[in-house]
Amino acid sequence: MGKIQVMDEFLSNKIAAGEVVERPSSVVKELVENAIDAGSTSIEVFLEEAGLTSIQVTDNGSGMDEEDALIAFGRHATSKISTEHDLFRIRTLGFRGEALASIASVSKVTLRTSDGENSGIEVQLEGGHVVSKTPTAFRRGTDITVAQLFFNTPARLKYLKTIQTELGHSIDLMNRLALGYPNIAFKLVHNGGVLLQTNGRGNVQQVLAAIYGMQNAKKMIPFSTESKDYKVHGYASLPEVTRASKNYISLFVNGRWVKHYLIQKSIVDAYHTYVPIERYPIVVLYIEGDPQLTDVNVHPAKLQIRLSKEQELLPLIEQAVRDSIRSAIHVPLAEKKEKPTRVPSEQLNIWKASTPSFNETKLNEIVQKLNNETSVVKEVPGNEFSDSSQSINLWEHNKPSENESNFEPYSENEPKAVDENEFLSNLGDNEISDREILLDQSESESESKKEPFPDLEIVGQIHGTYIVAQMENGFYLIDQHAAQERIKYEYFRDKVGEVNANERQSLLLPLTFHYSADEALILKENIRALEEVGVYLDDFGQSSFVVREHPTWFPKGFEQEIIEELIEQVLRHKKTDVKKLREEAAIMMSCKKSIKANYYLTKEQMVALLADLRKAENPFTCPHGRPVMIHFSTYEVEKMFKRVM
Repeated sequence: MGKIQVMDEFLSNKIAAGEVVERPSSVVKELVENAIDAGSTSIEVFLEEAGLTSIQVTDNGSGMDEEDALIAFGRHATSKISTEHDLFRIRTLGFRGEALASIASVSKVTLRTSDGENSGIEVQLEGGHVVSKTPTAFRRGTDITVAQLFFNTPARLKYLKTIQTELGHSIDLMNRLALGYPNIAFKLVHNGGVLLQTNGRGNVQQVLAAIYGMQNAKKMIPFSTESKDYKVHGYASLPEVTRASKNYISLFVNGRWVKHYLIQKSIVDAYHTYVPIERYPIVVLYIEGDPQLTDVNVHPAKLQIRLSKEQELLPLIEQAVRDSIRSAIHVPLAEKKEKPTRVPSEQLNIWKASTPSFNETKLNEIVQKLNNETSVVKEVPGNEFSDSSQSINLWEHNKPSENESNFEPYSENEPKAVDENEFLSNLGDNEISDREILLDQSESESESKKEPFPDLEIVGQIHGTYIVAQMENGFYLIDQHAAQERIKYEYFRDKVGEVNANERQSLLLPLTFHYSADEALILKENIRALEEVGVYLDDFGQSSFVVREHPTWFPKGFEQEIIEELIEQVLRHKKTDVKKLREEAAIMMSCKKSIKANYYLTKEQMVALLADLRKAENPFTCPHGRPVMIHFSTYEVEKMFKRVM
């Protein structure tokens, strides 16, 4: 007798379940995607103990008759494709025909369904075996309950995480599906508490508000573009709204939520110099194109895909997102409180865990520092701008005349702020209303327009680091290092991009660099790329190189340090992207050349700095994405001092 045997169906289903059913959220994904493919407009998911005890998915889709209900749990049973040709034009989320068979093999399943034309049927399965089937009265649609997941594969249970972690995966999945299909009403309930509820009216901003909060939804900027093969559109957050993880970037290709490193990288690159390092935006991106350009048959989880004409698509996405950011950047406000929204306490806790608030400036402390600094006059050391002088005395610059008074009584006739709590108390408990979206629309539109550089009057300087300026709508703090860093960055970015022989300076004493044999090989392979950023290496033998000249615009005194760092970047990545290397070179040079903190300036120097900043392409963030200036509105300051209520 031979050693090779054909596995029975139930054993092969268990093996397949290891690929398809990784955790409770995997079951939720497969069942909800089936409901979407069935044309549902309402999908409800009920979890008990994060799905380990029970997962119930109810929809109002097309449903099934008795014959289909029984065949559906067979392996490779699917209504999505029938020929090889269909495999290359997939328009549905499911197509493999493995999900239900795999789920049933490791759980106890109860299916109730009806196509609306025949009486309904209830089918019960245990470990993949049909236990019973009975007629039942049921409306059009499907209700499927998966209980005791992994009851017959205890080894799999050992590798599951805590209930909170497993629940988090399901919440994340449902959030993505809600964003991908805003025209479907989704509801997620855990142990009786509603965690997510959308109205299915097709408004993406309403879904964003339900997931990330109203204030963040208002700061999402729409973008769209298209090429001959692809249509790209979505929403991208303003640079002031960032997260510590790339997990808030959601990608949808022809309705399918996918993970794609290069597309994600294109989005992150679009925010280059607009957000701080290791901070990432909230983005929802929809890509539509001919299904023939997309290969979704890559992995059983169907999260990885391959795209044709990828090299055309990536720059299209990056440019669309970057253009939307450019048109909407503005001076960030200091500590703007969010409107409270009435949501169930369990959902509020999930939001707090999934969208941690970013650090906010403590306005009271800054105002106190301003008060403490008003009578201080400090000496200015010699610097690159001019000779020594004194910084501006804040009090002398702003003190009132003898006939003037800075204090004005609060008038009872002045308009008072609307009681937001009273207004919001009229909204529904579980969703953001259409009315609130419409009321905030005008504010959202005004925020999305690019703000012109404010016409500022310089008041003085704090700690030799921050310039204080004012205008009729409040006052501004400008980080002098970040401001000049932005100016220098745009200067060096242009210079690095147009390196030429006429701007080289010969060195009296050449610089010599020694490296290991493998490092020297990498440098020889990338020697042309280094020349593109102004580093001219000559082979000096024995894994050594010599630099005999460098561009005249290299920051004086930092030439060797810059050359060494650029070489280190090439060695670190082992291959060179000239565009990225130029960016890194420009950022590094701008940082070296810019004025530092504790560096006191005269008023003329501050005026000159702001004049140069006004000409910058993006005067509101430094090359590292940090804010250059922060605005403190007159109203907020007066509110802190209880001058208005």
